[in-house]
Amino acid sequence: MTSLAPPNIPLSENSPPLRVALQAAAAGGQIVADYFHQGVQVWSKSEQEPQNLVSRADLESEQKVAEIIRGYFPDHQIVGEEQAKGSIDADHVWIIDPLDGTNNFAHRIPQFAVSIGYYQSGKAQCGVVFNPIRGDWYWAVRGQGAYHNHRRLSVSAAQQLSETLVGVGFYYDRGVMMEATLRALHDFFKAGVHGTRRFGAASLDLCMVADGMLGAFFEYHLSPWDFAAGGLIVQEAGGKITTARGHPLPLQATSVLASNNHIHTQALAIVDTHHP
Repeated sequence: MTSLAPPNIPLSENSPPLRVALQAAAAGGQIVADYFHQGVQVWSKSEQEPQNLVSRADLESEQKVAEIIRGYFPDHQIVGEEQAKGSIDADHVWIIDPLDGTNNFAHRIPQFAVSIGYYQSGKAQCGVVFNPIRGDWYWAVRGQGAYHNHRRLSVSAAQQLSETLVGVGFYYDRGVMMEATLRALHDFFKAGVHGTRRFGAASLDLCMVADGMLGAFFEYHLSPWDFAAGGLIVQEAGGKITTARGHPLPLQATSVLASNNHIHTQALAIVDTHHP
């Protein structure tokens, strides 16, 4: 059975927020894993977006993650996808996705994660992305590199799009945004990429860029909890992350392009052209 215990990180690489993020992710991941194995009812968040799903696993995981963070940092703000609606502009803010990849979870595909990012004065300081089914821990501390469990991560060395796989995410919109994404994918294929992949959990997609599996990943609409942790992991692995217009990422809903840095300009030329 997969262990849900966080990796035993050497103290020289540790920080108080990271220890708390690891503990909280383990607790949230336990809830998600239990529901995954036992089964849980899933429902749509709105009639306008029937594919945007939520479950008791999402809600209880967020509650547990927030409870643990507040136990250590009662004055910090917490912003979550489901119910934690603190101020994202606070000096100390935790941005959490208690179950990124709910659609995968609902269809029993073990590609989902608990994602926790800690920001101080608007800058990411640490991030944890945890897949509790596969036992994959991705984590980073600003200035200290990014890791998969105990292995240090490094982005792909590819210099051309034609040497890479490109990851993509689709927002729930089935209209203009979907068409724009498909047009961008068409141009990536014309640029000679090895292929494209859609895994359905942006936090893990970003970790795959950090781990050199994907040369780039883009999506035209992501929320802060989708990239708060994964974005830092990409950067600490030597990659680059911006909006799909090439601007610095804001802590609000935005388009996202992450890459190994070497091919960022090439990828940006495509995703910016088709930006909805």
